[in-house]
Amino acid sequence: MAFNEKLADRIREALTDVPNAEEKYMFGGVCFMVNGKMCVGVVKDDMMCRIDPDLEDIVLEKPGCRPMDFSGRPMKGYVYVSEEGMKKKKDLDYWISLCLEFNAKAKASKKKKK
Repeated sequence: MAFNEKLADRIREALTDVPNAEEKYMFGGVCFMVNGKMCVGVVKDDMMCRIDPDLEDIVLEKPGCRPMDFSGRPMKGYVYVSEEGMKKKKDLDYWISLCLEFNAKAKASKKKKK
């Protein structure tokens, strides 16, 4: 499954100065981890944002934003943003900043034992 490389490049550029940022390929796309925690990513042509669940109702009113329902049911604290919601750099920066703000207080997922 392909993902939008141009969008991934925009996110890479936005995270250039963020310490402990790394890329992982998952969900048929790319995920940018910060401090070992999922932060933001690209799935097909959408940006996947991990945000504060308390802000979810507010951001869902923004253009291009919808619940992330990767597994068939919405995941609390995760949203998809389409091109409509991030055409301008300031819009992309808004979403990246929300992701980074929540990343500072988010818990890392538990590592599975091998």
